[in-house]
Amino acid sequence: MERRQFVKACALATVASSLPALAQGNATPNFYARARLAGPDGKPLKSRSVPVNTNLIFHYPYAGTPCFLLNLGKPVNVGARLETADARTYEWAGGVGANDAVVAYSAICAHKLTYPTRDISFISYRPDATPTSRFSRVIHCCSEHSQYDPARGGKVLAGPAPQPLAAILLEYDRESDELWAVGTLGGEMFNDFFKKYEFRLALEFGGRAHNPVAGQCTVTELAEFCRQQVKC
Repeated sequence: MERRQFVKACALATVASSLPALAQGNATPNFYARARLAGPDGKPLKSRSVPVNTNLIFHYPYAGTPCFLLNLGKPVNVGARLETADARTYEWAGGVGANDAVVAYSAICAHKLTYPTRDISFISYRPDATPTSRFSRVIHCCSEHSQYDPARGGKVLAGPAPQPLAAILLEYDRESDELWAVGTLGGEMFNDFFKKYEFRLALEFGGRAHNPVAGQCTVTELAEFCRQQVKC
């Protein structure tokens, strides 16, 4: 089997083996076009070069749907059992990369669909607790203070969010140390997102927001992508 297919098959087997026998009520992975993560210079991003506790952003599986890439700084090799807003259960398998510390999630808040734009971001990863949050190492949305645990599959820790953030499934090639986005796991909110922000996304992406991402996607620091980050 070709190496790319083997890596993808292993990723699928890892997720599938942790799920109960397929039955109505289970959320299964949604696979999209395979896209290698690359830096702003176009070179493949290496897992060992992903900075710890730094907000990184890329867009997948569509040109207009933002995602967070995070290096949590320590192995995340214990999975989590989670549930979508419509009561479908699933298992998140943990981190990937050289130290099993790299995770990725949709950056669309599961409550009011708040997301990072070029102008402003009300949602980001916070390594430290703040006056408005007793939790550290969380993805915090300042719109309504939904907080998610990236070390446990995007589980909701606080706030009104009805479900975890959708996880982005990553393949990892140990020989090259490269990362590939291949799909999602959990409660996708893309249809609602496109419907709510159709006009804004058309302005931001020039009509390309719905375009599927394939081949490669660029990873940048949120501080470089967004002009202002709201802290709370």
